[in-house]
Order: sequence, then C-alpha cells, then structure tokens
Amino acid sequence: MAQFELKPMSKPSLARGTRDFGPEIMAKRTYILDTIKSVFKKFGFLPLETPAIENLSVLMGKYGDEGDQLLFKILNSGDFLKKVKPGDLEEGTKTVLPKVAEKGLRYDLTVPFARFVAMNRHDLAMPFKRFQVQPVWRADRPQRGRYREFYQCDADVVGTDSLLCEAEIILMLHEVFGALQLKDFTVKMNNRKVLTGIAEAIGAPGRESELCVAIDKLDKIGKEKVEAELSDRGFENSSIANLQTLFSLTDDIHETVATLKDWLKDSEIGQKGIEEIEEVLELVNGFGLENPKLMFDATLARGLSYYTGAIFEVKANGVQIGSISGGGRYDNLTGAFGLPDVSGVGISFGVDRIYDVLDELNLFPEDASQSTRILLINFDSESQKACLPILSKLRSAGIASELYPTDAKLKKQFDYANKKGIPFVLVVGSEEIKMQKYSLKNMATGDQNHYTLDEIIQQINA
Repeated sequence: MAQFELKPMSKPSLARGTRDFGPEIMAKRTYILDTIKSVFKKFGFLPLETPAIENLSVLMGKYGDEGDQLLFKILNSGDFLKKVKPGDLEEGTKTVLPKVAEKGLRYDLTVPFARFVAMNRHDLAMPFKRFQVQPVWRADRPQRGRYREFYQCDADVVGTDSLLCEAEIILMLHEVFGALQLKDFTVKMNNRKVLTGIAEAIGAPGRESELCVAIDKLDKIGKEKVEAELSDRGFENSSIANLQTLFSLTDDIHETVATLKDWLKDSEIGQKGIEEIEEVLELVNGFGLENPKLMFDATLARGLSYYTGAIFEVKANGVQIGSISGGGRYDNLTGAFGLPDVSGVGISFGVDRIYDVLDELNLFPEDASQSTRILLINFDSESQKACLPILSKLRSAGIASELYPTDAKLKKQFDYANKKGIPFVLVVGSEEIKMQKYSLKNMATGDQNHYTLDEIIQQINA
C-alpha cells in the first residue's frame, strides 16, 4: 500500500496588497456605493460591467511605460513556455512577454470602457452615459492607503462636447455628498485651456505640464518653494515674475474669473477656457443649486496627460486626506481603438477615502451595518413550528428577520443578537402561542411587552 506524507497545514494568509471586507465593513461600503449608484441612475446613467481579464493588446501602451510595468499579466494556460526559444531570454522581457502571456487584469475602468464603446458604437444611443463599479488591479508596491486590488466607481458621458454634462457632474457631486451627510466639502474646478493660457501669459508657451507640476504643490510647499522649483526647471525669471497674479487669486469664484479674464486677455485658448468655466457656472445657476460649494482653482492640474477641458477635484474639509473624487473632460477616449474624436467627460469617486472620511466624522447611519432587524427565539420544536409562519409574515412585510436555528440556551441566543447588533428579539413560547401575542424586546432600551404580530410589524416599520 502506498504511503503518503501528510504535510502540516499552512497558516492562511492574504496576498500582499489585498484585503478582506467583513460584514460590518461591507455593509458600510454598500451604503456608500448604493448612495452613489442611486444618484447615477437618477441622472440617466446606465450600469456597465466589463471582464476582469482583458487582452494585453488592449491594455499595453495606454498607461505609459510605468503603467505597463504595473499591469498584472496572466500566464497562458498549459505549457506557457512552449513558444519561448533559448535566445529569447537574452533579448529580455519585451520579447518573452508576448509568448507567455496574452491577457492581463484590468488596470482601470477607463480603457475597458473605451474598448467597449469602440466595439459597440453602432448599438449605443449616443451620447452614451454609463456608470461602472468594479475592482481593478495594479502590481504596485503595497503601502498604507495603496492596494493592489481596489474598487473604482466611475461615471462618464461620451459622444458629446456639451458643457451641460460638466454642470450635471457638479450637481451629482453635491447630491452624492449631501446624501452621505457630508456637508463640508469643496468642489474645485479648473480648465486645461486656462492652464495653457497661463503658460502663454507668462512667456512660456507649451510648457504648461512642467509649470503645473510645480504650481500643483502650492498648498503643500508654499509660493517661495514653487518659484524655486520653477527656476530649477529652467523657467526665466521674467516668467516667474509674471506668475504673481496666480498667487494672488482669491477663493471668490466670480472675482477669480474676472481677474483671469483680464490676465489672459492675449491668450485665445485661455479666453476659451474661461468662457467654458463661465458657461458651466451659468448652467449650474440655472439648475437652481442652492449654496454651491464651488471653487475655481487655477492651480488644479490633475490628469494633464489626458484632460483637455474641465478638471474637477473634491476635498473633504477638516479631514487630513487627499481628494475624494475627481474627473474631467477628454477629447479622444476611443482613438486608440480606431474610433477618433469621441469627446467625453467623467467623474470618479474614491470609495476607500470616502469610507475613511465618513468613519472619522462618524457620519455612517446607526443602521448602516445592520442586516437582521428581529431575531425569533427558538425554545423547542413547538416554538420552532409556530415561528415559521411568523417569520414568513415578517419577511413579507419587508422586515429582515431570522429564527435561531437550534433550541440553544437563551443566553446564547441573546448573545447572538447582541453580537450581530439585532435591535429586536421576539420570544415565541407556549404562553405566547396560546395568546397569539408575542413578547418583543427592544435590545437597546431593554423594554419588553406583548404585542400581536400586526402591532409588531407596525412598531418595527415605524
């Protein structure tokens, strides 16, 4: 008889950069995502999902050399080395990779979305409004706040350059954070054309990317260090001197627009950017949005490599955390897939950061992590039999209910209710069955009284 060596069981562990979400955390994350999705749907966005796995030909080259390195590649099934020749290894990764891996995990939701639009352009109603909430994967070095697997929550409109879309993004941002009870936030907005105009106005045309890398740090390092960095980057002293208007801008959005309009009067593209900002503000005003939490931040420069118009970023005030949402306008989303000149605008919500903000400010509703509303106590076989139709009626009334599965000791059943945060316990003993009135205990107050089933349903749904 063959002898098998029994190896000791290995200690279970998570892959680095990934997380488990237990029921309590999942309930709070679901609360956030359900809130965001409900707003997306209200504004006419349709849900979309794309596969976790994409062909590497779709993914490679879309995120730059650094992004290509961070793509998780999937080895071909079977003998994945069969196409590799001895000399290929000496030539390096670029030669070996296409022979051992044809697919990879998606890096973001934007490129799969672009691929979907290009493949289905004849079937989609344009402009196409979609929202997408799915995990993405990046082979980054794990650290605090940075994971290899995380969720993105995006909404985009493609197939139109109407600035009505930008205005509606601002409305959606206010509605989402209002629904999440986050009152103190700021929606910062800018326009790529304004940044291009500033580069022209200071005598450094075409250098807006270098300029923005420095001025984007203004809040963190201050004016003097920004000027020093610009000097190190080779900007003329006269250009740095001409930048002083930027440093003197106020938080008043209308005052800032007026100042920039005068400062960029000789830049055609800069004026175009200001006109777009003004039109968006007029549209927002037309919607009747009360007390808009808007700020025109001419130093805002996120996503310069692909944004061509409006740029958005949302900050939660009074919390030491980065932006909780961001997005902007792009002009050639699907160009890499043979469908040029498709303009779009999108917004992305940082679910993990929003979670941290709500948690720090104690803004999650008390019942956010609650599932079961009432637990039926199981005394014995007679009690269990009587509980079944009661359970059905409670659930038919929309009340999340459960019956403890065995006739365990009462203390164990009540401890179970406490541990799960179940607010009500229903006692169905022999006396209660005879009276058709059941003992309902409020676990928070300790109050316990007898009620008919209809009275119990009314009380719990009140």
